[in-house]
Amino acid sequence: MQYRSISNVKVSLLGMGNMRLPRIEGQPESAIDYAKAQEIIDYAYAHGINYYDTAYRYHGGQSELFIGEALKKYPRDTWYLASKFPGHMCEHAGGGVLHFTAGLAGWPDSTVDGVFNEQLRKCQVDYFDFYLLHNVNEKSIDMYLDEEVGIVPYLLQKKAEGKIRHLGFSAHGTAETIDRFLTHYEGIFEFVQIQLNYLDWKLQDAKAKYDVIVKHGLKVIVMEGIRGGRLANLPETEMAKLRAIRPEDSAARWALRWLQSLPEVSVILSGMSTFDQIVENVDTFENYEPATPAEWEALDDVANAMLSWVPCTACRYCTEGCPMELEIPKIIAAYNAVKNGENSAKYPLEGCDPSMDPTRCIGCGACAGICPQNIAIPDIMEQFAGMLGE
Repeated sequence: MQYRSISNVKVSLLGMGNMRLPRIEGQPESAIDYAKAQEIIDYAYAHGINYYDTAYRYHGGQSELFIGEALKKYPRDTWYLASKFPGHMCEHAGGGVLHFTAGLAGWPDSTVDGVFNEQLRKCQVDYFDFYLLHNVNEKSIDMYLDEEVGIVPYLLQKKAEGKIRHLGFSAHGTAETIDRFLTHYEGIFEFVQIQLNYLDWKLQDAKAKYDVIVKHGLKVIVMEGIRGGRLANLPETEMAKLRAIRPEDSAARWALRWLQSLPEVSVILSGMSTFDQIVENVDTFENYEPATPAEWEALDDVANAMLSWVPCTACRYCTEGCPMELEIPKIIAAYNAVKNGENSAKYPLEGCDPSMDPTRCIGCGACAGICPQNIAIPDIMEQFAGMLGE
């Protein structure tokens, strides 16, 4: 396993994300298959992965419970746990109370202190090695800057108490928003987690975000390095370009090797949901073999061919508040495929499962309000319905 560092802490370059754990077939998002997920964690630990990432809302609030249970069998000083404060899904209800928004029915109001201590209990730890503000963006930045709410001062207090060892934030915002936030809190944070891959280097201007973080002297943690699996399943026309250079390498290995070549990246998270994925990814990180300039050029060519895609990463935030219970990420994947001529004959509108029928979208906008990629999802549903109708 390769290792890099954050604030003199030796962390595995491959980190274990816990947003896409194996699920029990046919059950809600929160129904984690503990046996399969534990097998993945055990393999990760045995092969040198020491960085484990989760968040308050992953798997409907169950991810923290799982990872706390999964890691407690191992000595506490042999692994690092990262979780996140969910300010991006809250609004200030007054009197220090935070109200959870975005269609999260049944999630009780709480306080900053209440959320943080709940996370410690769920994860069965006394402290977090790495703790992040979750998703600083154009919509959430005011919440995180609000002095009355006092999220950052509270977390700094917890850091002084030893409850947080290293403080950072994740961001889906623009480079300008990240720069504004880091400037406001200059010297406070040690790392920033961003969506970074060879497609988003251009599609979402991730290069500018990376450069801003480095300018402030911080390390980068990568999320969505394979875009929720989309960069592991390239169109055959694009995959053929890569096979011509490295015939044995999978699309996922190409994406991860590209990330290895960025020197200020300290951890590359991968939300591995099958045992085969953890085996392949561990093998990729056994040796340092970053993409060469010629391979960067090849991936740039592949990215250019995909710039028209709807940039969904299948994080499934959108499904939590959908009143029609639509499988929005799967519908968008089908939309991308149909739009690019991959399987237009395989998606009959009549007789499809109701959860996959874009015509059932009522345009309420609950999905778009919480999408980290800022996708106008109701518009996509309308467009797709029209395409299929034709």
